[in-house]
Amino acid sequence: MATEAKRLLLILGDQLSDENPLLIDANPDRDTLLLAEVRDEANYVPHNRHKIVLIFSAMRHFCQRWRERGFTVIYREFDEGVTSLGQAVKAAVDACDVDTVAVTEPGEYRVLQHLHEVGENLSVPLTIADDTRFLASRSDFCDWADGRKSLRMEYFYREMRRRYGLLLDSAGQPEGGKWNYDSENRKGWRGRETIPARPDVSPDAITAEVIDEVQRTFPDNPGDLNAFRLAVTREVALEQFHWFCDHALDRFGTYQDALAEESPWLFHSLVSMYINIGLLEPLEVCRDVEQRYRDGHCSLAAAEGFIRQVLGWREYIRGVYWWAMPGYAEQNTLQAERSLPSWFWTGDVSLRCLSQAITQSLDHGYAHHIQRLMVIGNFALLAGLDVSEVCEWYLAVYVDAFEWVELPNTLGMALHADGGLMASKPYAASGKYLQRQGDHCAACTYDPKQMTGGGACPYNSLYWRFIDRHQDYLAENARMGLIVGGWRKRAREEREAILVWAEQELERLCPGT
Repeated sequence: MATEAKRLLLILGDQLSDENPLLIDANPDRDTLLLAEVRDEANYVPHNRHKIVLIFSAMRHFCQRWRERGFTVIYREFDEGVTSLGQAVKAAVDACDVDTVAVTEPGEYRVLQHLHEVGENLSVPLTIADDTRFLASRSDFCDWADGRKSLRMEYFYREMRRRYGLLLDSAGQPEGGKWNYDSENRKGWRGRETIPARPDVSPDAITAEVIDEVQRTFPDNPGDLNAFRLAVTREVALEQFHWFCDHALDRFGTYQDALAEESPWLFHSLVSMYINIGLLEPLEVCRDVEQRYRDGHCSLAAAEGFIRQVLGWREYIRGVYWWAMPGYAEQNTLQAERSLPSWFWTGDVSLRCLSQAITQSLDHGYAHHIQRLMVIGNFALLAGLDVSEVCEWYLAVYVDAFEWVELPNTLGMALHADGGLMASKPYAASGKYLQRQGDHCAACTYDPKQMTGGGACPYNSLYWRFIDRHQDYLAENARMGLIVGGWRKRAREEREAILVWAEQELERLCPGT
């Protein structure tokens, strides 16, 4: 009988799942696990300290669990000075009697390229397994995308609903007769609902030690670790998800686009970071939410809105990333090159909604999709901020950010730098939109109804500056043509006054760039 090959299984920090394809058939008599907190991964952007603590602590808890299952786990902590994944793998191969190294496909293109280089320089072969935890494989998405002029998420989402049988009636049609209930999920915040108090997650000894280490090692990175409240094990992540289903899911859809002074969380699930590192599985949370709807615990619009974000948007974004890389990262259709202002790293800016969204992002590593897209992203789009700098900022500050999810969301959706590959129009908006979505304007020094002059909301004049600068491009867009036509019909003196004011505001907010 042939002896089984001894394997070294490299487990990356965002693959901490028992459903990791390497671990489904893992055998402690054959397989050794390797996890490493490496400097290159921790330092390639100034990651939010909440993210670093989350991943390092989750990795250490994962290591502990698999050792308790009888496996040999090689674990390299950050203070051991391991520079790269390649260095960690080579040292483990040299120290162990293994015949092969295996790793699940990484989420980021640059890491995949690095692993290919690592494999070329090892004394044993390195194999890369497909990441089956995603619900659409890379080849699945390519089959769907090839030949399409544009990649609209809605059509991909419908196929995913059919494939997994989610929210379908007995005839295989969408529950309630519609695929999408987004129009019911856009209510602005007026402070008329009681926001449930979220349970705290008390750091255990492992997490407390990691917090101390990160405080010392990354003193200048964003993130207020006095407010660290993230789950670092699957068990606690499930508790957090079930709390959301019990206390917030039914209002999630209604207020998922809302902006609120009094709460950064509102009724959001706050589980994307757990799904993205493997503590929760995407299909399990979708099926749980579907069951909540069928049991009468939430509206169809709430359940559909949540499932669309996970089964539709998350899978779609990952598909776009791998389908379009590596050239996707270099796209800049609107030639946006203005340097990122320094207040993006402090939140010290006079626009209330922008200051709130950025400060919250820096302190907690979290902002919901409207804050990311229509507050911060909208400003970056209107101001023409440098695409690569904006993308790096988003990648750095958010706990759930990995390049596969951050890059298409930022470059494609927020900045329209891919020329409309993903979005049917640029997501540009004036102050009136932001006023409709929440109550920040009431606490702001600017008036969303005023276009120019002292006290005018900068979003207003910057919006029309954006329309004017890109009018030839936008006029070809079916959804923007009427707006461009209306701008061109305005009196020349009115347009000039708005543009002059916009330039002054832009220089004040982003000086010398």
